[in-house]
Amino acid sequence: MKSIISSLFTLSLLTLSSSTHAQCHFPAIFNFGDSNSDTGGLSAAFGQAGPPHGSSFFGSPAGRYCDGRLVIDFIAESLGLPYLSAFLDSVGSNFSHGANFATAGSPIRALNSTLRQSGFSPFSLDVQFVQFSNFHNRSQTVRSRGGVYATMLPEADSFSQALYTFDIGQNDLTAAYFANKTVEQIGTTDVPEIISQFKNTITYIYAQGGRYFWIHNTGPIGCLAYVIEWFPLKASDFDSHGCVSPLNHLAQQFNDALKQAVIELRASLSEAAITYVDVYSAKHELFVHAQGHGFKRSLVSCCGHGGKYNYNKKIGCGTKVTVKGKEIYIGKPCDEPDKAVIWDGVHFTQAANKFIFDKIASGLSMACHRQ
Repeated sequence: MKSIISSLFTLSLLTLSSSTHAQCHFPAIFNFGDSNSDTGGLSAAFGQAGPPHGSSFFGSPAGRYCDGRLVIDFIAESLGLPYLSAFLDSVGSNFSHGANFATAGSPIRALNSTLRQSGFSPFSLDVQFVQFSNFHNRSQTVRSRGGVYATMLPEADSFSQALYTFDIGQNDLTAAYFANKTVEQIGTTDVPEIISQFKNTITYIYAQGGRYFWIHNTGPIGCLAYVIEWFPLKASDFDSHGCVSPLNHLAQQFNDALKQAVIELRASLSEAAITYVDVYSAKHELFVHAQGHGFKRSLVSCCGHGGKYNYNKKIGCGTKVTVKGKEIYIGKPCDEPDKAVIWDGVHFTQAANKFIFDKIASGLSMACHRQ
């Protein structure tokens, strides 16, 4: 089985490298992305993701579109760091060990639409970088005042020693697909431009002192109910596991371009350690062999309403109606979210996120070393 962490070296070389280099220590994480790693950004800007989100771990909504923790939460845990506060959240946040600029629905490339028109966030990757840049500068000015500010904001050295994590790109592909572009058009025209903008952001962060980059590729979008059900599809579009082959091939085309971009960035950024993280393989493994990994549901959502996939874009997870003066769920969660891969037709469950994290975690100990 292919290694989940792709480093352009063989597994034997990785093993040799890990035996000759000290393990990495990161005092902070600065995260950029979409709902796969949003810990409260969109909720702070546009209203809280309500119950039953958060029910499996936090006991109440926690800004995540999930029943519990995300991969970024497991990364923070493994590094001995607190969960990341969303940059946009002004209530109860602590940025001493980093900040999260991700928001659900964010693309790499800015879209010419509002959240309410398209469902995609206005906080595209270029905006997230501007937020980071402002945070970088202003946090040190404010921290110098001492007192509580010194305990709530990162030290200056944290910015050069931090791990910069990225999980973004899925919304660029789905936005283009929902705009009725063909898979061929997206792969030929859109993907190169999207990747170019991504490379620019890495370069900008490097110019501000960032040195350690952990970059997730995108997952098999053709296995997600919200994508599958957007347009009518032919039977021949589906593979033997029920996923849409052309859309998964598009995701792989994006990932190939992203991997090539990482190669080019490694060559041009002489002090950067850049890890390309193959979450696609981990996620695809879950869809293909869900039962073998202890899951009962793969394509069918845990939380939703109706249809083949327990998903309805008009009746989302958590939707309630009032019957005889009493609120009841119609977008209700399943009894065993820990046995489901997909939470709400769009996002993975906490159990699935833990599986994905376990597949990629070994690379974190080497993420500060150039490859």
